[in-house]
Amino acid sequence: MSAELEPAGSAESAEYLAGRARWAAIVVFAAVTAAGVIRLNPSAAAAAAGGVVAVGAASLLLLGWRPVLLYAALATAGIAVLGNGMSSNIGWFTVCLLAGWCVLAGTRREGLAYWAGAMLLFASEWLWGGHPDPGWGAWLAGTTLTVAFSLLIRHDRDLLRRLRLAQAGLAEQARAQERNRIARELHDVIGHTLTVSLLHVQGARLAVEHDPADAGHALAEAERLGRECLAEVRTAVGMLREDDAADRSAPLPGAAGLPALVEQFRSAGADVTLTVEGDLAGLPATTGLAVYRIAQEALTNAAKHAPGAPAEVRLRVGASEVTLAADSRTVPGKGAGAGPGLGVISMRERAESVGGSCEAGPGGRGWLVRATLPLTGGTP
Repeated sequence: MSAELEPAGSAESAEYLAGRARWAAIVVFAAVTAAGVIRLNPSAAAAAAGGVVAVGAASLLLLGWRPVLLYAALATAGIAVLGNGMSSNIGWFTVCLLAGWCVLAGTRREGLAYWAGAMLLFASEWLWGGHPDPGWGAWLAGTTLTVAFSLLIRHDRDLLRRLRLAQAGLAEQARAQERNRIARELHDVIGHTLTVSLLHVQGARLAVEHDPADAGHALAEAERLGRECLAEVRTAVGMLREDDAADRSAPLPGAAGLPALVEQFRSAGADVTLTVEGDLAGLPATTGLAVYRIAQEALTNAAKHAPGAPAEVRLRVGASEVTLAADSRTVPGKGAGAGPGLGVISMRERAESVGGSCEAGPGGRGWLVRATLPLTGGTP
């Protein structure tokens, strides 16, 4: 099924087909009624009048007029005049049609109410007519079976409608999750690159007079980071395009990229150390991406709110989980500790997306980010 409910063209086509089906049903009803008028009725005028009333009321019922039972009752009264108390009149078949339409066009309660009325009509004709006629039993059974099958059709139709609504809800939820995921990617990539590039630019500004070569190196590194950021942004934005499978399949960083990440901060003048315990090769790709992005965001916040202060990243890979701790000298109550900003929320969402948890708050040297992730990958 499509992720959307129905395109506009499909909805218009369905409405067109439903309209044609209604008119086809009216034609069938009129044809059966006409056959009943022609046969087995000594009063042609009364039969014709009953047929006109029956067809008119049934048409209004099929065209959506309410209340359903009123027009069904008028159509049935016309058929009763037309039938003239004779079970052999084919016009009684329209009662079966009306019973099915009451179930499908109205509510279940209305359908069952009409069925009960039809049962009383046929039973009274059978028991209190001019002479006992077992033919009424066939109309009793036929109307009952019609209502039963119509109830089954209505149940399937209602179930299909609920499934489509549920599918639309799941599709919208998936789109929201995808938008959140892309927003996290953009936030982490752009925030990290701008922070590190700013450190390089600050270093270049301080060194431009005393060490032009070092200033040039810092600016070149800032330029390189800018180009990398642009490429990653293009990759993330490419996820929004339905026809851009190549960009969506571009490789994403993992835990193995942590040394290079730390080196980026070091090259910009930040005092960052990394300690790794365990084998990173065993991490699932989704868990590795979450580890990388959480460490990236934690170091970015540390460099932004406590520039020049030392920070330590510790990663331990256990048998069933991986633990990441980023400890910095950020002053509690300031900067990163000023409340659950977008970065803290992003880290928490990243951890929860793979079934883990992430906490950030005062601790360690001043501000501690601690994430615990299971070794079973989720959706990053």
